[in-house]
Amino acid sequence: MWTLDELLERVSAALTAEYSGAPNGRVRDVPDRRAVRWYATTGLVDRPSAMRGRTALYDRRHLLQLVAVKRLQSEGRTLAEIQASLAGATDATLAEIARVPDGLLESGDPPPASSVRPRFWAEPARPAVALNGVALEGGVVVLVPGSPSAADCADIAAAARPLLDLLAARGLLTEREPS
Repeated sequence: MWTLDELLERVSAALTAEYSGAPNGRVRDVPDRRAVRWYATTGLVDRPSAMRGRTALYDRRHLLQLVAVKRLQSEGRTLAEIQASLAGATDATLAEIARVPDGLLESGDPPPASSVRPRFWAEPARPAVALNGVALEGGVVVLVPGSPSAADCADIAAAARPLLDLLAARGLLTEREPS
């Protein structure tokens, strides 16, 4: 994984071979930080793979995408044409277009596990747990999994006595009988 500046250094190195630049001279030979962010916003390039604090991290695919974009621009294609042709492109297709030397594709250290956002929508669903309320004095209800028996409810009420006294002392109960 690379920071944006490290990624741009690799893009520049990859473009030193077989790259004549954009034919009209209106396009930069190497994208700058702002252009890469704009490419990601418009979907031309994938969003960063991970974050390390506030620093975006990029990987091999980003390098292939950026070099492929610049190579296609040097052929005179517009960004709209490039976006249409690269939409859904595999890494193999990008590698064929980009022609990045193998040494530049070697990634740095992987990001720390904590910097990768979990994909909560891809996690298997957890089974639902049924909760039942045990009513205590003062409008307090304790939620417990399963179905407590009458004896369980009495034991829970006895164990909750110190909590109920604290809540009563702080005026947090709706009603309270003297104990």
